[in-house]
Amino acid sequence: MSIRKSMILALAMVPSWLFAQQESGGSYVFNRSPLYAAADVQLPLGSIKAKGWLLKQLELQKDGATGNAEALYPESGNLGANSDWLGGTGESWERAPYYVKGLVALAYTLGDPGLKAKSEKWINWTLDQQRPDGSFGPVKMKDWWPRMPMMYAIQSYYEATGDKRVIGFFSRYFKYQLDNLDKQPLSEWSKSRTADNIEIVLWLYNRTGEKSLLQLAEKLKSQAYPWTAIFTGNQFYHYGDDFHTKHSVSVGQALKFPAIYSQLNNSPFYRAATQKGIDHLMRDHGQSTGIASGTEFLAGRSSFQGTETCTVVEWMQSLETAARIIHDAKLGDRLEKIAFNTLPAQFSRDIKSHLYYTQPNQVYCKHGNSGFDEDYDGALLLSPYSGMGCCRYNMHMGWPYFVKNSWVATPDKGLAVIAYAPVEVSAFVAENVPVKLQVMTNYPFEEEIRIKVLLEKPSSFPLKLRIPEWCKNPQISIDGKTLPGVKTGQIYTINRSWNTKNLVLINFPMEVKLSNQVNNSVTVERGPIVYGLKMDAKYSISKKHPVDGFFDYEVSPSAAWNYGLVLSGNDRTGTIKVQRSAMPENPFIQASTPVKLTVTAKKIPSWTSAYNKMHALEVPRSPVASSAQTEEITLTPFGSENIRISNFPVIGVPETAGKTYQENFSQATLKDWLLYGGSWFIKDGAIHAASNKGSWGYGIHGSKAIAGSTLFDDLSYEATVQLNSKGDAGLIFRVTDHVIGAEAYNGYYLGINADSGQIQLGKSSNQKWMVLATAQQKLELGKAYQVSIEAKGAEIKVYFNKGLKPIFSVTDDEFKSGSIGVRAYDALASIDNLSARSLK
Repeated sequence: MSIRKSMILALAMVPSWLFAQQESGGSYVFNRSPLYAAADVQLPLGSIKAKGWLLKQLELQKDGATGNAEALYPESGNLGANSDWLGGTGESWERAPYYVKGLVALAYTLGDPGLKAKSEKWINWTLDQQRPDGSFGPVKMKDWWPRMPMMYAIQSYYEATGDKRVIGFFSRYFKYQLDNLDKQPLSEWSKSRTADNIEIVLWLYNRTGEKSLLQLAEKLKSQAYPWTAIFTGNQFYHYGDDFHTKHSVSVGQALKFPAIYSQLNNSPFYRAATQKGIDHLMRDHGQSTGIASGTEFLAGRSSFQGTETCTVVEWMQSLETAARIIHDAKLGDRLEKIAFNTLPAQFSRDIKSHLYYTQPNQVYCKHGNSGFDEDYDGALLLSPYSGMGCCRYNMHMGWPYFVKNSWVATPDKGLAVIAYAPVEVSAFVAENVPVKLQVMTNYPFEEEIRIKVLLEKPSSFPLKLRIPEWCKNPQISIDGKTLPGVKTGQIYTINRSWNTKNLVLINFPMEVKLSNQVNNSVTVERGPIVYGLKMDAKYSISKKHPVDGFFDYEVSPSAAWNYGLVLSGNDRTGTIKVQRSAMPENPFIQASTPVKLTVTAKKIPSWTSAYNKMHALEVPRSPVASSAQTEEITLTPFGSENIRISNFPVIGVPETAGKTYQENFSQATLKDWLLYGGSWFIKDGAIHAASNKGSWGYGIHGSKAIAGSTLFDDLSYEATVQLNSKGDAGLIFRVTDHVIGAEAYNGYYLGINADSGQIQLGKSSNQKWMVLATAQQKLELGKAYQVSIEAKGAEIKVYFNKGLKPIFSVTDDEFKSGSIGVRAYDALASIDNLSARSLK
């Protein structure tokens, strides 16, 4: 068959709706003036078809959680026939819109008639029941927020079908919104998630040119949280009792806010804010898979803090959106890292269950409380009902949105890649010439990506390829000819005349590298994939659900997990070897995943499960001594199992006790502080205990911040402590085995309580608190006091406000060495001018 006949046949398979959906005389709809002209746009839903391993994930969703959601959650307050989003009496609030948002994307990406019918039931009711004033949704619902995810669902549906009802629907609603926002301003969830609303407003403006939409966008922005300033200035905990600025889902969802608004105000302040926010979040709360912790509040860098499924999919959508506007390769790199690691780790292998929280070091999935800020009994249970309900509805957009946002159309009539994966892209380039890109690859499990270009006729257009920052020696060739100037971390543009003979070959050599984590531990990475210990996982069914094939699982290891790595070589990766095998249908099944690593290691007997047996103790500070025999262990992709160790200690000679430590917090960050329960933040030259309003986990009582690099035995330790509320706060020392929980540590605590006028020294031992000494002082809220400790051997002396004589002294020899830090028990407190020195 001739090339031309093959091309005609291939293009004949492009869905007819793609041609019909071309708006404005056949062109994609880009930003109108005065919006930023260089922003790329999404291709219509259905233009990008998943292939290979990526298609398998969508099919698993169809046969699993998404395809069975209405049967799993049939109540009127969820997805039942009596849902308020179908005109019934239930109150599902955000749940139905969340679900429909992902359902529409999955239905039209797969082209599945059954899923389309399910999605259209919800879409049609919403479109057809719009009220005369322009408002929509359940009559009793007065909240702006749940309409926002439903608007995404309707936008996607329109781009897939061209349904003419949609433009008028949005026009009427936005007029209603503009007329009513002053009377009913944004609040809580809608105030936090305003970027979702603004994105659809600007989308409609580009189609209608209605100037009042720009006015609406500005009004929405004026009523929203000042996310750009929050991201730029690391102000997540600067809002006291406010829930949203520290809530990981709201933060992740708002990451796209500065980029979206930069289309109206393309200043460096807005263009740079998303990346600045990511930098702050990763430094202070970053986890091994490239996302910030959140349980549900931002929770530091601990190896057992988790990430909520809602957070994962919202970070992904924010990165997908920002990458279309900002054109920074880092955004796509991070998107891939989260999508290829954190996202599959949140699901069971068959995508019938999920985890509310997934941890870098996850030793168990089971019922029980871990002490997290939002501490659900089932938060670590692998179940279709894990944790709070939001995630079981919001999770459905993760993979489908990744597919539909993986490639975009560019204003210069070309195409750009946001994230690499096996897909087929049907689009228009140049002067509306149909093109099909066949992206043939097993990436990220292999290094080679082939892009076959199919064109009806030769055409000139730019093809823009993201070059990952992690790749040291990227290579691109066309028809065997190597292209020059391909550099790491750039968007590489190929602007040329193309024809159907062209084959773009991309090679991203993947080297094993180590990234630093909490307590000097390391994560092993290769390309965009993070690797964790291959555990022998034991699955136990704890509940069978009425829908066939759906269960609650508890997962536990059946072999040792407490390994430290034995590393060698100039880059310490000399003992790590790569093992490749055939590409399976689903690479996220541990037994058959196509890339594994082997490395030498030793067990660390002292590293055990935490007190509550819900997770491991904090990863011990490296280097760690071990007399155990050297073994070879296997590492598999982070997302290929629901339990794993990914923050590994390193075997070696331990550090000796420190000599001095000083911190006045004038330039400090939380990078070197370990947070346990509640949270702490640095502002105005002090470290502050954050408000825990909105939390109920037991760990928020007695929240701790440990100076991670410290180790003292005999020491002098002092600081200024200011109480700003009831409760007590002060200093902890000789601390070991610290996890979440008021008494979940071994060591000493000196606290002051302005309300009771007490200064108290005590210790926590095996989760029991014992008072060692107490003194009364006249103390006031809002006033800073200096407290000093001298601990030499078993003798501990406490001084107050630079007094020459101790207010009390005790003798206790239980704890001889450990870290220093700060602690607050149900108190807002500010602590400054920490100073510690060895007394040896």
